[in-house]
Amino acid sequence: MAKIIENLAQIQVNIEQAKKRSNTEQQVHIIAVTKEVDVARTTEAIEAGLSHLGENRPEGLLAKREAIQQTASWHYIGSLQTRKVKQVIHEMDYLHSLDRLSLAEEIEKRAQHVVKCFIQVNISGEESKHGVTAEETIAFLHSLKEMTKIEVVGLMTMAPYTDDEELIRSVFRNLKKLQQEVVALKLPYAPCTELSMGMSNDYEIAVEEGATFVRIGTALVG
Repeated sequence: MAKIIENLAQIQVNIEQAKKRSNTEQQVHIIAVTKEVDVARTTEAIEAGLSHLGENRPEGLLAKREAIQQTASWHYIGSLQTRKVKQVIHEMDYLHSLDRLSLAEEIEKRAQHVVKCFIQVNISGEESKHGVTAEETIAFLHSLKEMTKIEVVGLMTMAPYTDDEELIRSVFRNLKKLQQEVVALKLPYAPCTELSMGMSNDYEIAVEEGATFVRIGTALVG
Protein backbone atom coordinates (compact mmCIF):
# COMPACT_ATOMS: atom_id res chain seq x y z
CA MET A 1 0.00 0.00 0.00
CA ALA A 2 2.76 2.44 0.96
CA LYS A 3 4.56 1.77 -2.31
CA ILE A 4 1.48 2.52 -4.39
CA ILE A 5 0.89 5.76 -2.48
CA GLU A 6 4.52 6.75 -3.03
CA ASN A 7 4.38 5.88 -6.74
CA LEU A 8 1.09 7.73 -7.21
CA ALA A 9 2.45 10.86 -5.53
CA GLN A 10 5.45 10.91 -7.87
CA ILE A 11 3.28 10.31 -10.95
CA GLN A 12 0.99 13.16 -9.93
CA VAL A 13 3.99 15.47 -9.52
CA ASN A 14 5.28 14.45 -12.94
CA ILE A 15 1.88 15.11 -14.51
CA GLU A 16 1.63 18.56 -12.94
CA GLN A 17 5.12 19.42 -14.17
CA ALA A 18 4.21 18.22 -17.67
CA LYS A 19 1.11 20.41 -17.60
CA LYS A 20 3.20 23.42 -16.63
CA ARG A 21 5.64 22.74 -19.46
CA SER A 22 2.78 22.75 -21.95
CA ASN A 23 0.94 25.60 -20.21
CA THR A 24 -2.31 23.71 -19.81
CA GLU A 25 -4.84 23.37 -17.00
CA GLN A 26 -6.63 20.35 -18.44
CA GLN A 27 -7.60 17.60 -16.03
CA VAL A 28 -5.63 14.39 -16.48
CA HIS A 29 -7.14 11.15 -15.19
CA ILE A 30 -4.85 8.30 -14.17
CA ILE A 31 -6.12 4.86 -15.15
CA ALA A 32 -4.48 2.25 -12.94
CA VAL A 33 -3.83 -0.69 -15.26
CA THR A 34 -4.44 -3.68 -13.00
CA LYS A 35 -4.22 -6.49 -15.56
CA GLU A 36 -1.03 -7.91 -14.02
CA VAL A 37 -1.99 -7.59 -10.35
CA ASP A 38 -4.41 -9.41 -8.08
CA VAL A 39 -7.58 -8.25 -6.35
CA ALA A 40 -5.75 -7.25 -3.16
CA ARG A 41 -3.31 -5.02 -5.04
CA THR A 42 -6.15 -3.51 -7.07
CA THR A 43 -8.05 -2.74 -3.86
CA GLU A 44 -4.94 -1.01 -2.53
CA ALA A 45 -4.90 1.20 -5.61
CA ILE A 46 -8.49 2.28 -4.95
CA GLU A 47 -7.74 2.92 -1.29
CA ALA A 48 -4.77 5.04 -2.37
CA GLY A 49 -7.21 7.35 -4.10
CA LEU A 50 -7.40 6.03 -7.66
CA SER A 51 -10.89 5.86 -9.12
CA HIS A 52 -10.16 4.67 -12.68
CA LEU A 53 -9.12 1.06 -13.24
CA GLY A 54 -8.09 -0.57 -16.53
CA GLU A 55 -8.36 -4.21 -17.60
CA ASN A 56 -7.53 -5.71 -20.99
CA ARG A 57 -9.20 -9.14 -20.83
CA PRO A 58 -12.83 -10.09 -20.17
CA GLU A 59 -11.82 -12.62 -17.54
CA GLY A 60 -9.81 -10.08 -15.59
CA LEU A 61 -12.53 -7.45 -15.72
CA LEU A 62 -15.27 -9.85 -14.65
CA ALA A 63 -13.25 -11.37 -11.81
CA LYS A 64 -12.27 -8.01 -10.34
CA ARG A 65 -15.73 -6.49 -10.74
CA GLU A 66 -17.18 -9.40 -8.80
CA ALA A 67 -14.56 -9.31 -6.05
CA ILE A 68 -14.16 -5.56 -5.53
CA GLN A 69 -17.01 -3.68 -3.94
CA GLN A 70 -15.47 -0.22 -3.83
CA THR A 71 -16.75 2.38 -6.25
CA ALA A 72 -14.56 2.86 -9.31
CA SER A 73 -14.82 3.53 -13.04
CA TRP A 74 -13.81 0.49 -15.07
CA HIS A 75 -12.02 0.93 -18.38
CA TYR A 76 -11.70 -1.89 -20.89
CA ILE A 77 -8.39 -1.09 -22.56
CA GLY A 78 -7.64 -4.21 -24.58
CA SER A 79 -8.79 -5.34 -27.98
CA LEU A 80 -12.32 -6.70 -27.59
CA GLN A 81 -13.49 -9.68 -29.60
CA THR A 82 -16.98 -9.20 -31.00
CA ARG A 83 -18.19 -12.51 -29.56
CA LYS A 84 -17.20 -11.41 -26.05
CA VAL A 85 -19.09 -8.11 -26.06
CA LYS A 86 -22.11 -9.63 -24.30
CA GLN A 87 -19.88 -10.81 -21.43
CA VAL A 88 -18.46 -7.43 -20.51
CA ILE A 89 -20.52 -4.64 -22.00
CA HIS A 90 -22.46 -4.04 -18.78
CA GLU A 91 -19.36 -4.28 -16.58
CA MET A 92 -17.39 -1.40 -18.10
CA ASP A 93 -17.76 2.36 -17.93
CA TYR A 94 -15.41 3.10 -20.85
CA LEU A 95 -14.21 1.16 -23.87
CA HIS A 96 -10.84 2.32 -25.21
CA SER A 97 -10.65 0.05 -28.25
CA LEU A 98 -13.52 0.69 -30.65
CA ASP A 99 -11.84 -0.06 -33.96
CA ARG A 100 -14.31 -1.67 -36.38
CA LEU A 101 -17.93 -1.52 -37.45
CA SER A 102 -18.69 -5.13 -36.49
CA LEU A 103 -17.73 -4.34 -32.89
CA ALA A 104 -19.87 -1.20 -32.88
CA GLU A 105 -22.83 -3.16 -34.24
CA GLU A 106 -22.48 -5.78 -31.52
CA ILE A 107 -22.34 -3.09 -28.84
CA GLU A 108 -25.48 -1.52 -30.31
CA LYS A 109 -27.19 -4.91 -30.19
CA ARG A 110 -26.15 -5.90 -26.67
CA ALA A 111 -25.87 -2.70 -24.63
CA GLN A 112 -28.69 -1.51 -22.43
CA HIS A 113 -27.09 1.87 -21.84
CA VAL A 114 -24.96 4.37 -23.73
CA VAL A 115 -21.35 3.16 -23.76
CA LYS A 116 -18.58 5.74 -23.58
CA CYS A 117 -16.12 4.76 -26.27
CA PHE A 118 -12.70 5.82 -27.50
CA ILE A 119 -11.94 5.09 -31.13
CA GLN A 120 -8.59 3.34 -31.28
CA VAL A 121 -6.41 4.94 -33.93
CA ASN A 122 -3.18 3.37 -35.17
CA ILE A 123 -1.34 6.63 -35.68
CA SER A 124 2.10 5.02 -35.87
CA GLY A 125 1.06 2.55 -38.59
CA GLU A 126 2.68 -0.39 -36.81
CA GLU A 127 1.34 -3.73 -38.01
CA SER A 128 1.41 -5.06 -34.45
CA LYS A 129 -1.12 -2.49 -33.27
CA HIS A 130 -4.89 -2.51 -33.64
CA GLY A 131 -6.93 0.49 -34.70
CA VAL A 132 -8.27 2.41 -37.64
CA THR A 133 -5.85 4.59 -39.54
CA ALA A 134 -5.94 8.35 -39.15
CA GLU A 135 -7.29 8.58 -42.70
CA GLU A 136 -10.13 6.16 -41.92
CA THR A 137 -11.21 7.77 -38.66
CA ILE A 138 -13.68 10.37 -39.93
CA ALA A 139 -15.44 7.90 -42.23
CA PHE A 140 -15.62 5.40 -39.37
CA LEU A 141 -17.17 8.06 -37.15
CA HIS A 142 -19.85 8.79 -39.73
CA SER A 143 -20.69 5.07 -39.91
CA LEU A 144 -21.73 5.25 -36.24
CA LYS A 145 -24.32 7.98 -36.82
CA GLU A 146 -27.43 5.83 -36.35
CA MET A 147 -26.17 3.99 -33.28
CA THR A 148 -27.93 4.99 -30.09
CA LYS A 149 -25.77 3.06 -27.61
CA ILE A 150 -22.39 4.52 -28.55
CA GLU A 151 -20.96 7.87 -27.53
CA VAL A 152 -17.51 8.62 -28.87
CA VAL A 153 -15.96 10.52 -26.00
CA GLY A 154 -12.48 10.55 -27.46
CA LEU A 155 -9.62 8.95 -29.36
CA MET A 156 -7.00 6.49 -28.14
CA THR A 157 -3.59 5.52 -29.45
CA MET A 158 -0.36 3.84 -28.37
CA ALA A 159 3.03 5.15 -29.35
CA PRO A 160 5.87 2.86 -30.40
CA TYR A 161 7.95 1.50 -27.54
CA THR A 162 11.11 3.41 -28.26
CA ASP A 163 13.62 5.85 -26.80
CA ASP A 164 12.97 8.20 -29.73
CA GLU A 165 11.12 10.96 -27.91
CA GLU A 166 10.37 12.93 -31.07
CA LEU A 167 8.73 9.91 -32.68
CA ILE A 168 6.59 9.36 -29.59
CA ARG A 169 5.69 13.03 -29.49
CA SER A 170 4.71 13.09 -33.17
CA VAL A 171 2.28 10.20 -32.61
CA PHE A 172 0.58 11.96 -29.72
CA ARG A 173 0.58 15.31 -31.51
CA ASN A 174 -1.06 13.78 -34.59
CA LEU A 175 -3.78 12.20 -32.45
CA LYS A 176 -4.48 15.60 -30.90
CA LYS A 177 -4.73 17.14 -34.35
CA LEU A 178 -7.16 14.43 -35.43
CA GLN A 179 -9.23 14.96 -32.30
CA GLN A 180 -9.55 18.65 -33.11
CA GLU A 181 -10.80 17.74 -36.58
CA VAL A 182 -13.47 15.52 -35.04
CA VAL A 183 -14.52 18.19 -32.54
CA ALA A 184 -14.94 20.65 -35.42
CA LEU A 185 -17.52 18.33 -36.98
CA LYS A 186 -19.82 18.91 -33.98
CA LEU A 187 -21.32 15.44 -34.15
CA PRO A 188 -23.82 15.02 -31.29
CA TYR A 189 -22.84 11.37 -30.77
CA ALA A 190 -19.11 12.11 -30.86
CA PRO A 191 -18.11 15.07 -28.65
CA CYS A 192 -14.59 13.60 -28.67
CA THR A 193 -13.32 15.80 -25.85
CA GLU A 194 -10.92 13.20 -24.44
CA LEU A 195 -7.56 11.77 -25.46
CA SER A 196 -6.45 8.40 -24.07
CA MET A 197 -2.73 8.16 -24.69
CA GLY A 198 0.43 7.61 -22.71
CA MET A 199 1.58 4.71 -20.54
CA SER A 200 4.22 4.19 -17.83
CA ASN A 201 7.13 4.93 -20.17
CA ASP A 202 5.73 7.95 -22.02
CA TYR A 203 2.84 9.50 -20.07
CA GLU A 204 4.65 12.78 -19.44
CA ILE A 205 5.08 13.36 -23.17
CA ALA A 206 1.44 12.41 -23.68
CA VAL A 207 0.30 14.97 -21.11
CA GLU A 208 2.40 17.63 -22.78
CA GLU A 209 0.64 16.83 -26.05
CA GLY A 210 -2.91 16.88 -24.66
CA ALA A 211 -3.72 13.56 -22.99
CA THR A 212 -6.69 13.58 -20.62
CA PHE A 213 -6.44 9.89 -19.69
CA VAL A 214 -3.13 8.10 -19.14
CA ARG A 215 -2.94 4.32 -18.65
CA ILE A 216 -0.30 3.48 -16.04
CA GLY A 217 0.55 0.00 -14.81
CA THR A 218 4.13 -0.84 -13.87
CA ALA A 219 5.06 2.68 -12.74
CA LEU A 220 2.14 2.56 -10.30
CA VAL A 221 1.41 -0.96 -9.12
CA GLY A 222 4.24 -2.95 -10.64
